[in-house]
Amino acid sequence: MPVPAVPDAMAVERHNEDAPLVMGRIAAPYGVKGWVRVATFTEAAENLLAYAPWHLKLNGRWQAVELLDGREHGKGLVVQLAGCDDRDAAAALSGTDIGVFRSQLPAPEPDEFYWSDLVGLQVVTTADTLLGVVDHLIETGANDVLVIRGEREHLVPFIREQVIKSVDLQAGEMRVDWDPDF
Repeated sequence: MPVPAVPDAMAVERHNEDAPLVMGRIAAPYGVKGWVRVATFTEAAENLLAYAPWHLKLNGRWQAVELLDGREHGKGLVVQLAGCDDRDAAAALSGTDIGVFRSQLPAPEPDEFYWSDLVGLQVVTTADTLLGVVDHLIETGANDVLVIRGEREHLVPFIREQVIKSVDLQAGEMRVDWDPDF
């Protein structure tokens, strides 16, 4: 099955090119030596380990941090970060966003998009009805689903050619074959 959107950049909000893309979040301490559990927003949890350095959003500012060690654990990761040497330091990081810069990610193939590229696009039907703006995407297993916010919320499957007729990142617009009443 061809991948229509690359979910390794699932930022919840349309990203600022000068800021990292949120790729995960520190969930909780793991053990007593400063390791942390990480929930990833990447297609496969281990993908996040390939990006270095990580950037943590601490006190409203992004700060680079060195990843010392890490591995898959359950549905996420457990990692050791430089400067995080005990459980208290690890606990202080709980809820912290993990980001990587777009320049650290591989370029998508032609006609592929990072999810963060789609967030914020205006969605218009083939009959020129504005549905709203892509708020976020949901991975369902069968296909990805666009959550579009406008006068009301629309859930539109990201199925190329059948539903998604065109994506124009430069114009900030996506055209869909979709009934606005659905």
